[in-house]
Amino acid sequence: MSDLGKNRFKTDCWKADSLKSVDLYNQWFMTSAPKAFREARKGVIKNVMAAIDGFDLLRRISIDVLIHHPQYLSVLRSCTAPPLAIDRLAGLSGTTRNFVASFEKGKLPKKLSQDDIRVYLDNVISIIMKLIDYDIFPWLKDIKNPSSQMVNRSASIIADRISGALADPIIRNSQEIRQLTMIGDYLESRGYVRLHAKEIQSIESMPKKTFAFHLNVPVVMGDEKSVNMPIDVVIQPKYNEPTHFPLLVECKSAGDFANTNKRRKEEATKINQLRHTYGENSITFILFLCGYFDYSYLGYEASENIDWVWEHRITDFLEFGV
Repeated sequence: MSDLGKNRFKTDCWKADSLKSVDLYNQWFMTSAPKAFREARKGVIKNVMAAIDGFDLLRRISIDVLIHHPQYLSVLRSCTAPPLAIDRLAGLSGTTRNFVASFEKGKLPKKLSQDDIRVYLDNVISIIMKLIDYDIFPWLKDIKNPSSQMVNRSASIIADRISGALADPIIRNSQEIRQLTMIGDYLESRGYVRLHAKEIQSIESMPKKTFAFHLNVPVVMGDEKSVNMPIDVVIQPKYNEPTHFPLLVECKSAGDFANTNKRRKEEATKINQLRHTYGENSITFILFLCGYFDYSYLGYEASENIDWVWEHRITDFLEFGV
């Protein structure tokens, strides 16, 4: 099929397709995003309650408990007035951003001694105790034995603070799962077989009519070192013979125009690294789009010879031999 059938050349359709894509995203958001957010929030509330209980209702925030449960530190940062970002807590406590961020992930800095770590944590706890939000935790001032209802209410407030900061990642993750499921269902309806990454010896040797999710593709960087580039979907079309390079698909969804245009160079960087490694004419790299992608975004991608499939018209994959 000629290139003239592909979306990057259909400039007269871009505006209409963009509007349809926005409508599809908004419909999904209104029906599914609240559920995804609620499910994620349940896990946040569980972690908040565990932290509050672990610190004896925040009456005894100890270094030893923090060392055994470093994930509690992110909860403590949201228990202050105002809530503390990692950089702000590091600055106030005289530690470093790397220390706070690494510690929250359960990674103790190797260059610091145990004594240094305890000094840092003592400074962190001191700042948190000075800034604790007594309006949310009134028992720390006036009430010795708060009711379970009061504790649950306080935990819910903190969970809302944390969940609000995590809202965008939660929604992006939910969208990615939905997009991958949609592509998988479509391919399987056309007789394709899903492979797992561990089954694939090399990307060029994938059998015809197979596909895989989240496959690492080796690319050569500017310093000639090879690194793995994660690709959302890799499809070996029915017309390709083994040893031919498959179709590479990047799933993209967005809830506003500004963010997509800020990040539009990311795809160009990826495809240039792939072309540098495998040759200009070997790579077919396309986007799977749902949401706010306007004329400016599409024009930029087209100028980089990047094409796309609209989620609202998944049969666009036929244009690429799928």
